[in-house]
Amino acid sequence: MPGTRYFTPAVFTFLRELAENNEKTWWEENKQRYVETIREPAFDFIADFGDRLKEISPHFVADTRTNGGSLMRPYRDIRFSKDKTPYKTNVGIQFRHAMGKDVHAPGFYLHLEPGQCFTGVGMWNPEPKVARTIRRAINDDPKGWAEAAHSPGFTEAWSVGDDEGDRLRRVPGELDPEHPHVDDLRLKSFIAGARLTQKTVTSSGLGDELHGLFVRATSFTRFLCDAIAVPF
Repeated sequence: MPGTRYFTPAVFTFLRELAENNEKTWWEENKQRYVETIREPAFDFIADFGDRLKEISPHFVADTRTNGGSLMRPYRDIRFSKDKTPYKTNVGIQFRHAMGKDVHAPGFYLHLEPGQCFTGVGMWNPEPKVARTIRRAINDDPKGWAEAAHSPGFTEAWSVGDDEGDRLRRVPGELDPEHPHVDDLRLKSFIAGARLTQKTVTSSGLGDELHGLFVRATSFTRFLCDAIAVPF
């Protein structure tokens, strides 16, 4: 609900301690702290924010299930990683598109981590076929893409494609090398990010702040939905 404070500084205390003690024994001894400090407040936030999400689009889901819901699991997948620490030292909350189980679709994301809180919109690292489809949409509708990703109302709050390592080395040959936003034709991920302060995250204004940011990203999210033919 608007005006509700969900997260406290104890979230960041827990995450810092977890980073220093990232092992099963410590986790088992402190799991109830995780439930009380992070999981239950996150579920309350997700449940309440669902109504505000519907004001933006009816096609994004606020899911309070423990497994497979909007709150990402705290356990790391270490099967193919050199880093064998078992637990995530951040909190991730994602509001997926309703078709996200069937296709790689845009979404909204909230990330809580000591010294690195942010929110995101869009599509991270879609499979090559989907990425080509989006690049073609950008190529074919430069005006629409400019309004979605480069208008002042968007760029005053959001930043697209800051990481040069998340771009192709060159523009694909079938696309326009003279496109007004030619670097965007090299994007691998179609995401935008906005920094959040810990003060905002632990305040009663978090819901209002996120809702306002997501509203400002409406054209960006709609462009991506239209590009891959899912409803917005």
